[in-house]
Amino acid sequence: MSTAVGKLRLGPLPKTETVKLTIALTVALKVDLERYAALHAQTYGDPVDAVTLIPHMLESFIMRDRGFKTLTTKVPRSRVGEGD
Repeated sequence: MSTAVGKLRLGPLPKTETVKLTIALTVALKVDLERYAALHAQTYGDPVDAVTLIPHMLESFIMRDRGFKTLTTKVPRSRVGEGD
């Protein structure tokens, strides 16, 4: 691990099963994601790219979203997204 001052909100990445999803980003967001990936690699000592970070960032965001938690506790998981 690096001796960089401070910690990133997104900690070391776990190994997980994945599915492929294609998204479009603004140029500015892509640049920021690449910068974040570089800082993450420097902080935790493991090379990582923005593509690898995105699912973990989204998962972290969803887990911390109180509105999402409140609404999904009212709707069974199997019903979320039905009718799409």
